[in-house]
Amino acid sequence: MDPTVGEIVKTEFSVAAIIPPPTSGSLVDDIVDNAQTAPQRVALSVNRGGAWVGVTSQQFLDQVKAVAKGIVASGVEPGQRVGIMSRTRYDWTVADYAIWYAGATVVPIYETSSAEQVEWILGDSNAVGVFLESAKNKKVFDEVADRIPDCTRAWIFDDGALDTLVAAGAGISDEELERRRATLNPESLATIIYTSGTTGRPKGCMLTHGNFMFEVDNIVAGMPQLFTVQGASTLLFLPLAHVFGRIIQLGCIHSGTRLGHAPDVKNLLGDLQSFQPTFLLAVPRVFEKVFNSAQQKATAEGKGNIFNTAAQTAIDYSKSLDTGGPGLGLKIKHKVFDRLVYGKLRAAMGGKIEWAVSGGAPLGDRLGHFFRGIGVTILEGYGLTETSAATTVNRPDALKIGTVGQPFPGASVKVAADGELMLAGAQIFKGYWNNPTATAEAIEPDGWFHSGDIGEIDDQGFVKITGRKKELIVTAGGKNVAPAVLEDRLRANWLVSQCMVVGDAQPFIAALVTIDPESFPGWLKQAGKPEGSTIASMTNDPDLVAEIQKAVDEANKAVSNAEAIKKFTILQEDWTEEGGQLTPSMKLKRNVVMKEYASEVDALYA
Repeated sequence: MDPTVGEIVKTEFSVAAIIPPPTSGSLVDDIVDNAQTAPQRVALSVNRGGAWVGVTSQQFLDQVKAVAKGIVASGVEPGQRVGIMSRTRYDWTVADYAIWYAGATVVPIYETSSAEQVEWILGDSNAVGVFLESAKNKKVFDEVADRIPDCTRAWIFDDGALDTLVAAGAGISDEELERRRATLNPESLATIIYTSGTTGRPKGCMLTHGNFMFEVDNIVAGMPQLFTVQGASTLLFLPLAHVFGRIIQLGCIHSGTRLGHAPDVKNLLGDLQSFQPTFLLAVPRVFEKVFNSAQQKATAEGKGNIFNTAAQTAIDYSKSLDTGGPGLGLKIKHKVFDRLVYGKLRAAMGGKIEWAVSGGAPLGDRLGHFFRGIGVTILEGYGLTETSAATTVNRPDALKIGTVGQPFPGASVKVAADGELMLAGAQIFKGYWNNPTATAEAIEPDGWFHSGDIGEIDDQGFVKITGRKKELIVTAGGKNVAPAVLEDRLRANWLVSQCMVVGDAQPFIAALVTIDPESFPGWLKQAGKPEGSTIASMTNDPDLVAEIQKAVDEANKAVSNAEAIKKFTILQEDWTEEGGQLTPSMKLKRNVVMKEYASEVDALYA
């Protein structure tokens, strides 16, 4: 650790819970309570033909109950698992609560998941049914359906799945449904979220109703500026299959914050302008895009210098807020640029946004100060699927840009002897589904969870992530990618000797590839190339590139599109133990390769 001068590095920090862990009830109670206390309040808005149509608390409860009756009528028993494979949309949220109301457990699947991943997740969790968004998802499911015989029910949102279930459940009584809801308590399994493991097989994180209830209670109570102000609303466009999107959905329903869904990010700017959210949830890549596109637009219009000066003014203004406030000159400049630039940027995001929450990957100080400087303060947080989303978060009244915040109320964090961040609190998951060995490795007997990340804590309890202990890659879009899956497949190609997947904090996954010196002469002959050609002279040869592209395409079959290798570069020499890139057991020394080939990696993202 290398703390700044005068800063005491604490090894442990806790923030007292505002609301204690629940002792009864479940997540379903929120929608029942909302219908009793504010039945006519608009709880959600649904985009129908370009117009946002309100759904009241009472209407939402009625629909959830009717769909839940259909799930019961289809033979799903309490505690059984039901999958949801869909983009972020209103139907996802209805299905989520309906599965719970029926006493069952939800297993989310990314809409982009491969057939192999779908088979593993539904098979490993013994799911008895699955909600699919579209014919495209049904096709993926059909490829593997015969290998997951327990999963006998498939409902398709686009084909009116919710209405079909409502009709099917007409004969189920309210008493039967309430009996199902009564089977749930804080210890009941709410969801199994499969997260990329370094072994390649995703592990199922078991999160209980109590885990989510505790996190939601304390995040909402600890951030009233977001959730409980008059007219609070957010437009959710992150995947609900990701714990980050899920916890915001639960927080909105719990707090009465109006919730909308945006399944297609291509329409995001239009959706933001029509929905007008008061806060936003995004990964750093979204904030980068907002900044970059504004800068490019200004440059194209010959106003690049004005934008750059405005950006620097916003950053200076934000920094001054931490050191006694802006002087008169900076205040005047800031006011001028607010009219010329900042106001337009806020309008592009709907015009009402004051706060944004960022997670999934590091944001960086510059973007943090820029957005606070234009009037949209980004609250950066940190957590994992295993911690029910955030364990640390910057709050409006406890904010330090460049950190991932203090523990949220009720959570604790400490730094182990080897620098690893350890996390604790009632938000920590119960363990990995069907994997007691991995559970024992992750959770200490005293309840502390191994995050796998290296970090430090300053004297005020603000946490900084300084590196990754595991090899898991987190892209700028917040996607967790296990490199081993792709690398193992790539190395299976006869021409590939070694490879390393890169992409940490980058917009996409890429790879460095070395050619097998023993196989290379055979390929030269096969491809009709001059005998004696060197690998170094052929790295850009179109036929060699095409051959490696085939290997990449094959490797990509094992993962979703978001995890797939989008670019690669062929290196001039192989990696060896002698060269220092491999250990005696032939494991890759990633840090060595990253250092030696930094310019090649940079070129992939140039």
